[in-house]
Amino acid sequence: MRKSKPAPSDAKRCAVYTRKSTAAGLEMEFNSLDAQRESCVSYVQRQTGWALVDESYDDGGFTGANMERPAFQRLMQDVDAGRVDVVVVYKVDRLSRSLLDFAKVMERLNTAGASFVSVTQNFSTADAMGRLTLNMLMSFAEFEREMISERTRDKVAAARRKGLWTGGRAPLGYDVKDKRLVVNEYEAVVVGEAFELYLQHQQASTVARLLNETGRKTKRYEARSGATRAARAWTTQDVLRLLRSPLYAGFVPYGDETHPGEHPAIVDGATFHRVQDMLEGPGLQYHGRNPDYVLRGLLRCGLCCEAMTPGSTRKGTREYRYYRCTTRDKQGKEGCRAAPIPAAAMEDFVVARLREVSVGEGFAAQVHARLTGRLEEKHKALRVERSQLPRDLAKRAGESRKWVDSLAKLEGPARRIVEEKLTATEEEVAGMRKRLAAVERALDATQGERLEVAWVAQALADFDAVWDALTAMNRGRLLRALVGRVVVNEATGQVDVYLSHAVEAAAPGREEAAA
Repeated sequence: MRKSKPAPSDAKRCAVYTRKSTAAGLEMEFNSLDAQRESCVSYVQRQTGWALVDESYDDGGFTGANMERPAFQRLMQDVDAGRVDVVVVYKVDRLSRSLLDFAKVMERLNTAGASFVSVTQNFSTADAMGRLTLNMLMSFAEFEREMISERTRDKVAAARRKGLWTGGRAPLGYDVKDKRLVVNEYEAVVVGEAFELYLQHQQASTVARLLNETGRKTKRYEARSGATRAARAWTTQDVLRLLRSPLYAGFVPYGDETHPGEHPAIVDGATFHRVQDMLEGPGLQYHGRNPDYVLRGLLRCGLCCEAMTPGSTRKGTREYRYYRCTTRDKQGKEGCRAAPIPAAAMEDFVVARLREVSVGEGFAAQVHARLTGRLEEKHKALRVERSQLPRDLAKRAGESRKWVDSLAKLEGPARRIVEEKLTATEEEVAGMRKRLAAVERALDATQGERLEVAWVAQALADFDAVWDALTAMNRGRLLRALVGRVVVNEATGQVDVYLSHAVEAAAPGREEAAA
């Protein structure tokens, strides 16, 4: 802190403010801040009745695009407290590069009875001409800043449209080498598992739980400063961000656009698009392959708790359908000893259970009420999310603009850090925009879902007659509306049918499985 001679009681107390956008060169014995201060001090000393205050106000490495600067905040507090009469700067843009912010500063100075002087742009704010000149200078300063920001954004956009990686932290499954994304083979296995698990279970929370149970972790980051963010357990949001990222299908996102990237894909396009359809599709509809397997997605192996998948064999012209444990398919008998289960017998058993419960008085009405209530809760949550997302999106977009403003003035390590933050923020913005579009589509689908619920209730009202007339696909639709899961224990021959949405906390039916 520099000291000055005590000021006479009637002298104007002058505070010198200096600022530099980057930290580069501040370690030098005589730097830019010193040069600015020297000019300002010399100017003050030439003015009769002016005296420097003891306090120094120097902001090194802070942008003028906002007012979040420690020395500047101290200066404004001293102005408000009446300890400063004149604020002296080397140039107008040292105080602020935003016309709106500068107008607020001038209002505070006027309220406190303080004035403002720029030593290299000789004018005073005490008269109308000085204020006009000041506003013109600030307009040009803001125009220059916005032009730099636009050029930076255009450069990032052009690179993204060419499929280039524009910096930032590498996502799970990739490393950055020579400014390009290359596959991290170990992490790519985890990414593939996440997509495969979601195709099996269709629930992000289940995928997160299964990944954590197998000891899988998120990516470990090492910042250029040397700090490390340790890998951690998966959350539902982590899984959703991974599943929605087009990077894994070989694309580069920019806003609402996606462009073919130069980096290799980890998952094939068909798998990625199937997952997106599941993430954004309505709840009760089902358009999977093999519609004749009406229990597809509902059956679980009681020995290993994994899904059971359709399979078939042929003898001559006759086809034999089965449900097989996925663990045994992948790992053999060592993974799970469950044998294939005849599909027709299992499907007839589950339908028989539904026939039993559907004969109860008021059952169809109860199902309709529960499904309608669940649908109303879902859409209430969607409406709340639709009202909140635009605010969050605007906030993140504002942060992105601030990072772009900072990027235009930085070099070296500081620039790379800001590039990482900019990339992360842009990815969040893109994800929010996609989520907002998905919420809008879900709300638009309300009428279709209400019709689906009404169809289910109508089918249950006369289950025996309707079931025989339904197509295989519609049978699957109905079962998915009524059955939560079916657990088959091949060792004990036990089948547990768990109803969903129809009867709250329904007790499982226990019967011998058909052999």
